[in-house]
Amino acid sequence: MASNAAVPFWRAAGMTYITYSNICANLVRNCLKEPFKAESMSREKVHFSLSKWADGKPQKPVLRSDAPEV
Repeated sequence: MASNAAVPFWRAAGMTYITYSNICANLVRNCLKEPFKAESMSREKVHFSLSKWADGKPQKPVLRSDAPEV
């Protein structure tokens, strides 16, 4: 079917597109000058909640943060 020449380089390197995209975003953020750098770093934080399910009902959610260590 498709030849290996058409494979994107991030896939050939064994990465997913999300991993590649995160690496590129981090490089761009690190190249910014202040105050743009601080503003972009604040947008990098991700907050989410996890809920376990038991007997078909969600239990109390646990709030998590995927903020990078500074």
